[in-house]
Amino acid sequence: MSSTSYRTPLGKARGLGTAKSGTSIHIGQRVSAIALAFLSPWFVIAAALGVRDGYAGAAAFVSHPVNSVLLSLLLIAAFYHMGLGMRVIVEDYIHKKSTKQLLLIGNMFLWVGLTAVSLFAVLRITFGS
Repeated sequence: MSSTSYRTPLGKARGLGTAKSGTSIHIGQRVSAIALAFLSPWFVIAAALGVRDGYAGAAAFVSHPVNSVLLSLLLIAAFYHMGLGMRVIVEDYIHKKSTKQLLLIGNMFLWVGLTAVSLFAVLRITFGS
């Protein structure tokens, strides 16, 4: 019997196989990027046209139900996309296990926290205080 191995030379040297987790991150980044491709131009154009009266104009813009929903979707997609991108960077370039775990946990808290605070701000402006 021949023992054929499909591992790369680097994989043989390290004794490691595939990570088996990259596909879900790749798909998540692509889906969030598509959402951002539609929502970002809307936001730039709508904000430029709708926010001419300072804070009162901005509050009126965000208070409109359609703008509120689209802005919330933009914030969710943007912070999710950021979180996935930072996760990939940490996983690829940080090799010390404890530092990697600490940064991954911090990254999760950061993007979830920023999303929550941003959505709270949108809801507070939309429904008043």
